[in-house]
Amino acid sequence: MRLTTEENIELGGKDQGTINPAFGVKDGDEQPQMTVDIGDPHTESLEEAVQGSDLVYSLNDRPPWYLCILLGFQHYILAFGGIIAVPLILAEPLCIKDNNSAKSQLISTIFFVSGLSTLLQTSIGTRLPILQGGTFSFITPTLAILALPKWQCPAPKASMMLAAQNSSSSPLQMDDSDEVWMTRMREIQGAILVSSLVQIVLGFSGLVGLVLKYIGPLAIAPTINLIGLSLFIEAGKKSGGHWGIAALTVCLILLFSQYLSKVDVPMIAYKDKKWKVFQYPLFKLFSALFGMCGAWLVCFLLTIFDVFPSKSDEYGFSARTDISLDAVTNSPWFHVPYPGQWGMPTFSVSSVLGMMAGVLASTMESIGDYYACARLSGAPPPPTHAINRGIAVEGIGCVLAALWGTGNGTTSYSQNIAALGITKVGSRLVLQTTGLLMIVLGIFGKFGAVFITIPDPVIGGMFLVMFGMIAAVGISNLQYVDLNSSRNLLILGFSTFSGLVLPTWFHSNPGIIDTGIKELDQVIVVLFTTHMFIGGFFGFILDNTIPGTEKERGIKSWQDKAQKGNTNFCDASCYDIPYCNGIFKRFRCFQYLPFLPSFKTSEQGTS
Repeated sequence: MRLTTEENIELGGKDQGTINPAFGVKDGDEQPQMTVDIGDPHTESLEEAVQGSDLVYSLNDRPPWYLCILLGFQHYILAFGGIIAVPLILAEPLCIKDNNSAKSQLISTIFFVSGLSTLLQTSIGTRLPILQGGTFSFITPTLAILALPKWQCPAPKASMMLAAQNSSSSPLQMDDSDEVWMTRMREIQGAILVSSLVQIVLGFSGLVGLVLKYIGPLAIAPTINLIGLSLFIEAGKKSGGHWGIAALTVCLILLFSQYLSKVDVPMIAYKDKKWKVFQYPLFKLFSALFGMCGAWLVCFLLTIFDVFPSKSDEYGFSARTDISLDAVTNSPWFHVPYPGQWGMPTFSVSSVLGMMAGVLASTMESIGDYYACARLSGAPPPPTHAINRGIAVEGIGCVLAALWGTGNGTTSYSQNIAALGITKVGSRLVLQTTGLLMIVLGIFGKFGAVFITIPDPVIGGMFLVMFGMIAAVGISNLQYVDLNSSRNLLILGFSTFSGLVLPTWFHSNPGIIDTGIKELDQVIVVLFTTHMFIGGFFGFILDNTIPGTEKERGIKSWQDKAQKGNTNFCDASCYDIPYCNGIFKRFRCFQYLPFLPSFKTSEQGTS
């Protein structure tokens, strides 16, 4: 959906696009006609937002410092819901459901590492304005690993006894009881650490381009779709605490994101010694935040007036906002996350293989994000070396997440890419500011602890919308394939249905796999209880073995759509690594490394 407002503004046109009255940068005397083009933050309309692009700041531009902070904080808020959801989902399987201190530290850690990864990606990765954060692609295999019998949460008394036995051998633990969840976290850290090496190898070796030739919409659609569908139990558990509050959260998010999406809010800006009024899509940009905070406020008021029950065994108790207040009072003002803070990661074959499914799904999703981000930031389509380097840096980001212990990896955030089309600011510097903000706010312990007080039903309402959107994004990949083809319908139906049936059967029949080799049993169980692995595996195998034309499979139209051109405000040099071009051009050996800008020289020489 697109909104267009025409008005005469006392602003000059910037050399790289039309100026948004909200920012007021001046470089001429004429009075151009201003068009504010607001795109809908969904994948299918990212391309529409670029037609007749009127970027205020393109990729290489440097907005004023105050504008960088403002827009950087906006990107932080947009990614907030997705990032904070990860530790809240993992709390129960990690056995920290009632450990508010641990949850607070996890939230601080994941924001801190997301900031580091964002700085790496925008500085030496693709160098596009892409925010990095926690990914749901890693959640499904993580839940499958933690569902193994040896990682089942012990009873409270057993937990205390285990902590007492291990207290002498764990000098890094802050409290004896923390050993229970730290052992589980170290297993996840080891799995992410090793599986992320695959992503690094795919990027630095240039194999990403080769793999992409065999992966089409029929492999990606069930993979991403099953990420959302497999998490319905988590959404139900949270929402079930009070369905009324969960429904209120959903209604508020829908109200702000859909019904009020075309409503612009008048805001005031001071420019050229004058106060000026401009229209801003406030509801569309902050729909998730407003929805969550609105429901949070209602819960706070109902708690003050003692409407919710005060006994933990009564329905609706989990909607109270005073359950976890001790997390705020007991958490330190400052907590600097550091590598190995939970102990040395542990490794097992089953966990590593299961986590690789998440790594591959995250890789495929990010490649599409690179092309979309390039279009919206005024950059040319990313060359091969930039994609290779971007995937490798994402792998490095996942390694950092494993070392710091977030319980998750990192990936590109599509909602922040869509925001580029709304704000018309595609500057790399803005996202680098976001990375710095995430690092700074991740150090403030009480800042992360505040979010522990969000009631479960409010979180459940957010999950209902977010997980549904993930499933829908997976389905949207089918727009490129021929859905009148019985071949395609068979592949899609079988891979999706198998991804639901097999994990359910394995969960219902624990211990049924007994090959006599314990490690092999664990590998089989983890892989076949990971929904996205099963769906993606069957989709990939069937799509590449059952005869079908490229048009029927949708591969050609999918790739053409991803690489569709754009009005460029900078040349391919925007993807070069700063301060290193002279070195790369001086030595011929760098021409054969597929992740360096000099690789294009060898490509041209052989063509």
